[in-house]
Amino acid sequence: MENVLRLAIVDPGDTTRESLKAMLLGLDSIWLEAECSRYEFFPDVVEQTSPDIALISLDADPDKALDLVSKLGGTAPKCSVFVVSSSTDGSLILRAMRAGAKEFLTQPLRLDDLVEALDRLSERKSGDSSSRGSAVIAVAGVTGGVGSTSIAVNTACALARDPQKTVALVDLDLCLGDADVFLDMIPDYTIVDVAENVSRLDFSLLKRSLTKHSSGLYLLPRPVQMQDVPLVTADGVQRVIGLLKATFSHLVIDLSKSYSQLDMTAMSLATHVMLVTQLDLPCLRNVVRLLMSFNEYDGLSEKVKIVVNRVGFGNSQISLKKAQETIGREIFWQVSNDYRTMIDVRNNGIPLTEHAPKAAITQEIVGLAEAICGSSATAGSDDDAQLSKSSLGKLLGFWGKDKTKS
Repeated sequence: MENVLRLAIVDPGDTTRESLKAMLLGLDSIWLEAECSRYEFFPDVVEQTSPDIALISLDADPDKALDLVSKLGGTAPKCSVFVVSSSTDGSLILRAMRAGAKEFLTQPLRLDDLVEALDRLSERKSGDSSSRGSAVIAVAGVTGGVGSTSIAVNTACALARDPQKTVALVDLDLCLGDADVFLDMIPDYTIVDVAENVSRLDFSLLKRSLTKHSSGLYLLPRPVQMQDVPLVTADGVQRVIGLLKATFSHLVIDLSKSYSQLDMTAMSLATHVMLVTQLDLPCLRNVVRLLMSFNEYDGLSEKVKIVVNRVGFGNSQISLKKAQETIGREIFWQVSNDYRTMIDVRNNGIPLTEHAPKAAITQEIVGLAEAICGSSATAGSDDDAQLSKSSLGKLLGFWGKDKTKS
């Protein structure tokens, strides 16, 4: 993962130090540069290793530990100090902050608390909480049946081909999701298990809760029982995504078609939102409606990239040029129609990269994966992104016209 944070730790307690190390060693966003068991030796360790973060446990001797915090503020001003303690005494927290600590974490340290602290540090340093390199790609369909799950699963598998990337796929279509079917997998755990236990998870438990595919992709599927759907809350989804961002370089989320609170939460946390459509009137109408709605959410519209699926399907499709004029922005990517290959892929539970690596549609998906992660630019200019009522009027004007001439 890019922009790895280098960390040094000091804790005289062997048991707690080993526990902290086990958690830190599991995070791709953290490199454990050094460890130390004596407060008095730690300044020399920091001077020699120049870590980004110094993690200081207070419990063995709070006074000596806080003196160390103050000293590092003078000798290593570029090093951010995190302190961790089993005490939640307000006076101790205040003393730690006054000494120069950037974060006060509670022992035993929870993984999601550490992730949030790292995000706050990254945001303070660069103004961008995503600066540590994790890309979150939410995939949404403008209606059912447009192939958004196919796009999500195969894009994730295409990303996972790169050994430098660690990729997880989350099926957020909690009622009817079938990402596990696309991959011919029978997972032991689902998003319900992770969401309900997120406060107790460490890295190893998180990884064991996911199911690894032969492509290298990790899957977190939808619940087995529909009765369990209400157990997954927006807060739970937010915390699960936060943990996955800390442990994977790329996270692909297959959304439902209901645009529920859970879907909107995922999109708000996403780096990119792929909006999958086809070139027919009902789909394009929904594109316009959705983009107009997204404008009501701060920053969401700018993340959206329009992906047209099944290009060339039938003779009555609206032309790409007319579609772009209608929706008011450029088409980010096109995926051609290859019905036979996609039926084989779906029925056999084998991704395109394994079933038909040389097929044109596979190369298009691979290109999409590279394009979506290789560009931080938004799809279209700011002017293009501003949809007006006239766009909807243009779209409705298609009724009664000969679509073959569009």
